[in-house]
Amino acid sequence: MQQKASFRPGVVSVVTPVYNGADCLPKMLDSVLVQSWRQIEMILVDDGSSDNTLQVAESYREKFAARGYGFRIVEGEHENAAAAISRGLPFVAGEYLIWPDSDDVLAPASVEKRVRFLEENPGYQCVRSLPYYFGWETGEPRPPDEPQGELSREYLFWDILETKTFVCCGCYMLRSEPFFAIYPERRIPVYGVGQNFQMLLPFLYRHKCPTIREPLYGVAVRLGSHSRMPLTQAQEEKKYKDYESLIDEIAALCGIDSPAEQNRIRCWKANRRYRISLKYRRWREVFRALGQVRRYGKVQAGNAVKELLWALFRDAWVWKKLYPAYRRFFHDK
Repeated sequence: MQQKASFRPGVVSVVTPVYNGADCLPKMLDSVLVQSWRQIEMILVDDGSSDNTLQVAESYREKFAARGYGFRIVEGEHENAAAAISRGLPFVAGEYLIWPDSDDVLAPASVEKRVRFLEENPGYQCVRSLPYYFGWETGEPRPPDEPQGELSREYLFWDILETKTFVCCGCYMLRSEPFFAIYPERRIPVYGVGQNFQMLLPFLYRHKCPTIREPLYGVAVRLGSHSRMPLTQAQEEKKYKDYESLIDEIAALCGIDSPAEQNRIRCWKANRRYRISLKYRRWREVFRALGQVRRYGKVQAGNAVKELLWALFRDAWVWKKLYPAYRRFFHDK
């Protein structure tokens, strides 16, 4: 296990996975180079890119050296973002850790304001800022695609799991020492569903996370990004199953053993099964999942029933007859 003394005081380790990001990577790296905080090491992990991502990354080596920042490129075969993050974690030497996406950007004071907060509030092991959203092609502001949630809340494990607040990866800053106490082998669980649940949930189950109420991290809204790519039914169903397996592994990491918390996780799974089954009209699974929602989380069953009734109505014969007229009246003007 890593000891506290092995981390360089004041240094922020920036670990970023990238796959075929030659077109978007410069914006992110440029945003790191203009940070007001002067102690940064950049760990860029290429996930087996087939474009010229590596050449773009190499072109920044001298720029980072001129700034006095560390710069490391880690290469590996293509797998997924979680595997790429895991390849970068062994090289983390900083007291603080962030992991922005390769197509997002950091506001110039993003790192410094979060470090200053943690320096001035040693009782906290992490902090987050607000995100802002922009169109990658135009730079124009875009509406958020995640809820902000109640910003006064500091215990965020359930809020993140249940999609009540944002999980934008680059908004969060963790102290490295307690993070690697959770992952002493410096490897997170690897699933093809991203890396943020693995990075955040075990940490936030143990530690409070306050919010700096400033938009310090820019999220690029880009149609070609991994998180916004359309999925086939088979791909989407596999993704849902992978999330369930991941949450089981995270629950074990957290030591979740109370019946109330275990039921809350069961309800989370049942809600997701209900939604994916409803989407693809697998009615037997819909009613089975709805029964589980009712059993494990009665408060949430009401909305689920409303969605079910709407889906049934939408599939009904009369609706199929009326729908073309509805479309013409409301959408084809």
